[in-house]
Amino acid sequence: MQPAAALRSCPARVPGQSVPARARLAGALSMLFGVLPGAALASEDLFFSELPIVATVSRLPQRLADASASVTVIDRDMIKASGARDLNDVFRLVPGFQTYPNNTDAARVTYHGLTDEDFSPRLQVLIDGRSQYSPLFRNGVNWATLPVALEDIERIEVVRGSNAVSYGSNAFLGVINIITVEPALVRGTSISTNIGNQGVRDLTLRHGTHLGESGDLRITYQSKKDDGLKDQFDWKDSFESRLIDLRSDLWLTNRDQLQLSLGHVDAVTRRGRLARSNGVLTGGEDPENPLRDFTQSDSYVQAMWRHALDDGADIQLRYAYTESRGSEMHTERYGNVLFKVDAVGDLGTRHELEAQHSFAPTETTRLAWGGAYRLDSLTSDNYLPDGTVYRRVARIFGNLEWKPAEWLTTNLGAATEYDSIAGRNFSPRLSTSFHLNPENTIRIGASRAFRTGATVDYVGNVRATPYGTTDGSPVPPIAVQDMYGDPDMAQEKITTVELGYLGEWSALRSSLDVRLFRERVPNRTLSIRRRVSDPALCDQPLTGRCASPYFTLPIQRVKIEGVEYQWRWQPFNDTRLLLGQSFIRIKSDFLASAMDYPVPTTLDDPRQAARIDAHTEQSAPERSTSLLLMQKLPGNIDFSLAGYWVDAMKWTRNSSVDFYRRFDMRLGYPFEFGPTRGEIAYTAQSINGAHGEFKSSGEPADRVVDLRHWITLRIDL
Repeated sequence: MQPAAALRSCPARVPGQSVPARARLAGALSMLFGVLPGAALASEDLFFSELPIVATVSRLPQRLADASASVTVIDRDMIKASGARDLNDVFRLVPGFQTYPNNTDAARVTYHGLTDEDFSPRLQVLIDGRSQYSPLFRNGVNWATLPVALEDIERIEVVRGSNAVSYGSNAFLGVINIITVEPALVRGTSISTNIGNQGVRDLTLRHGTHLGESGDLRITYQSKKDDGLKDQFDWKDSFESRLIDLRSDLWLTNRDQLQLSLGHVDAVTRRGRLARSNGVLTGGEDPENPLRDFTQSDSYVQAMWRHALDDGADIQLRYAYTESRGSEMHTERYGNVLFKVDAVGDLGTRHELEAQHSFAPTETTRLAWGGAYRLDSLTSDNYLPDGTVYRRVARIFGNLEWKPAEWLTTNLGAATEYDSIAGRNFSPRLSTSFHLNPENTIRIGASRAFRTGATVDYVGNVRATPYGTTDGSPVPPIAVQDMYGDPDMAQEKITTVELGYLGEWSALRSSLDVRLFRERVPNRTLSIRRRVSDPALCDQPLTGRCASPYFTLPIQRVKIEGVEYQWRWQPFNDTRLLLGQSFIRIKSDFLASAMDYPVPTTLDDPRQAARIDAHTEQSAPERSTSLLLMQKLPGNIDFSLAGYWVDAMKWTRNSSVDFYRRFDMRLGYPFEFGPTRGEIAYTAQSINGAHGEFKSSGEPADRVVDLRHWITLRIDL
């Protein structure tokens, strides 16, 4: 049942409140969070009504034709049909996006390349309005610990293009807005399990119920486990996680709704390598990269109040607290000297308070404006030996929609932000849509956005101090400097100009979204090594290392140009087809200031500079294609086939991906026995054979994606 239908059919929860009153409240408030009465959400007959209303672009509910950016909407039918078991896999369906399976390297989701940093720091990810950026994970997103189950996702709105105007710095290349299912739509208990090869063992329990006469509750528990990708040569990986998530919606009055949610997820990933010499395994572990467990967790609590005003206006207030933990503490040996290392530890916290007011100043305008305050803290013995560092960020934002005529919509937005560590920035955006007729729209837009670095990029101070030796000799009095921060590091900037076309052909039950873009980054930042020429700082005879610490600075001008499109077609009631393609070209030039930096760096080495330049220009595939077919077969069987074609690219300066194609398939049979309903399904990934999606430079495809398949059984009680 869709939200609109559920809202019409549910009895009133609040004494004296009519269903139409609740519908008006939901229409005024919930639209901003993706629960849209009357909108075409995940419909079996997608093109009988208008395309989805979206709220992620400007924080105002808008038709796609009125929005100031291209948006891909992924509904829960598409999520199921994709055959995805991990959330990051879903974004293979979005034009211009790249991802790879979680393995010894943390999974990443990126858009238009620039992929060298861990944890994807250039894409803003939201779950019910709450940012998933973590101070602990280098101001990026840890996809292994996102506190949401695929089964709880109602829809995902993906803004393809920078959106700092609405969501602040770090919405640099795009925004992923994950909207979860309303508790009112979940009734009873659902149990599902996945059992397959490669150690796949998953269990999901979900329960939904009323909370008295004025509220609803949804609670989900999920455990996931697998043995990782196919073992290749000198590395092994595995993954295990547990999640619990709760959301309750309470109707306080005819005009007020309170949403409370909390959750926790913890995960363990296997990292490290086996020892080898000249391409031959020698037994045991690599002393410089031993096998170890990377433990990580994320806990959160959020409260959101929404109040409806007259004439469709509303006010909302949201508070969230998030706590991230991680550790991969292990011992590394260099020569005969032992070091304790924990590159991803210990604790990051975030308090976030946000207020927003939406209203219509005139008959032809609508405005959403507000402010936010954030307090981050980072505690890390590895990065911050002097103690916890606090970071305060304040932001004011506004988006104005002006629609003076049926054929014209203009969006103007601006945001200013103050960061106690990174400084100030100002992000504007202007977009105009020309509606040639009800079915064809052309959009022209320009924007500017900024990306602030991780806390450690500004104040980090990593000093590796030995604690012992392998032969019992005295510990050398050395401390290897491995990273230091720059408090004056500039914020990364991007300027975007784009031309868009949207065709909504209801008679053909089809739509086409095309985006032409040029994105310029005049100061792409990157962590590089500083060369140390002082022999006194070099401990090569003792540890086989020389003190050459990392630090982050602007090194390149980057230009990203291309075109991407997504086409949807429903030729028959039981058939849906989605096709997406992107064509991207990246050009880069080193900044004179980086090449002539006062302190010698690895950019002085032409070979190192060439590797960095090659990575930048190849950090996105020149061409990528995704195809999803959803078909209802005789016997009420659901069939889907997803195909992906990805050109060669480089994830980091030390890794690469050859061209690959991949096909995933799913067959599902929904059943009903009396009051019990459910589904049995078979899902197979990479049915066309093994291929690599991540490999180290000069190595064979050492992260091999082989056939993974499993049986799913779901029972709804």
